[in-house]
Amino acid sequence: MNAGGVDVNTPQGAAAVLRSTASIRSRAQALLESARKGLSPHFSVNNDAMGAAAALVADVTRSRYPSLRIPYHSRWRHFEAGGVLRAAHLDQQLGSADTGSRARAHIDLALVSVLLDAGAGASWRYLEPGTGLQLTRSEGLGVASFHAFTQGLFSSDPSQPLQADAVGLQGIKVDQLATAFQVSASNPLIGLEGRAALLQRLGQALAAQPACFGPAGRPGGLFDSLPRAHEGRIAAHDVLDLLLSRLSGVWSAPNAIEGIALGDCWPHPGAPGPGLTAGWMPFHKLTQWLTYSLLEPLEWAGIQVVGLDALTGLPEYRNGGLFLDAGVLQPKVADFAKCSWQVGEPFIVEWRALTVALLDELAPMVRQALGQSAQEMPLACVLEGGTWAAGRALAQSLRQGLPPVSIVSDGTVF
Repeated sequence: MNAGGVDVNTPQGAAAVLRSTASIRSRAQALLESARKGLSPHFSVNNDAMGAAAALVADVTRSRYPSLRIPYHSRWRHFEAGGVLRAAHLDQQLGSADTGSRARAHIDLALVSVLLDAGAGASWRYLEPGTGLQLTRSEGLGVASFHAFTQGLFSSDPSQPLQADAVGLQGIKVDQLATAFQVSASNPLIGLEGRAALLQRLGQALAAQPACFGPAGRPGGLFDSLPRAHEGRIAAHDVLDLLLSRLSGVWSAPNAIEGIALGDCWPHPGAPGPGLTAGWMPFHKLTQWLTYSLLEPLEWAGIQVVGLDALTGLPEYRNGGLFLDAGVLQPKVADFAKCSWQVGEPFIVEWRALTVALLDELAPMVRQALGQSAQEMPLACVLEGGTWAAGRALAQSLRQGLPPVSIVSDGTVF
């Protein structure tokens, strides 16, 4: 059986199909349709609550970006925490570096920082040297990783601190990461060991692919490897494809088809699909978050990124929490908030899938409320405006910022 000319009865073909955002969307939509028909054992859907959710997102967007000039949802927003333009500071440190060198440094920083961007937990704080800002959650993780990068933690070459390379990443120790993130008994960070192991696996993957990442194994080698069918122009999904194919071995998730690692792709009995793809629900959340976070470095280097809406919304606990807290999704498990869930349980897989599908439905409603077109406000801007901030605001008002679902995390998925 084939899907788009790919043999889905082979592990390689099935993995290729499951790395497509078209597969993410079609399967997520199928699970949403099933839930709307009352066939899901995990969730019911209150369609009437979508209008209020869209109005909330529109209001939050107007508050955050009154001009409606909304940047992309990306890691670079966290580097701006507290109104400090840290990317400009990095560019000053790069001095007279040419466009390509700057792009490689930006990509090095973004990729490593995104991989470190999983849930920090409610207790962790980062006190920024110099500014005195006390930052938490994604902003704290972003700023902490920014300073770790500029101080050379991920480089094996003391004379070139503003880079990440294979040897430097493979040599990362848990205690080094703990120091960089100010972790202590009184300031715990969820999944610290998992984050360190993830960076080590990244270093191994970079070292194993010098044709893509160069002899030093730098993430920034992607700048020279990205397929540009037309000079200065690249499709967003092509960026994602390259990341998924080159970094599939980095993820710790055990999910695989006959030895082919699938990464953030989980079994769910309701996920439709042909051949060996049947029963798998893909997300690739961190890889898509990374793709969103590479848009600006590529554009700064003069490369136009097109087809942004081929990427999906991000199925994490802020976007997913928006739909739970706004009453769009109603769990059928009465004590769901009291449980500690594993990331691969069908309840969590389905919650994430419904989040992806509902974000696609919510985006045009938000645009209409704000008088924006899809071209003026692509999904990357709806998320930033947007859904993520509205989810956080609801969580803050209801639970002092805690997510609505407790998930056991190793720091590599959520």
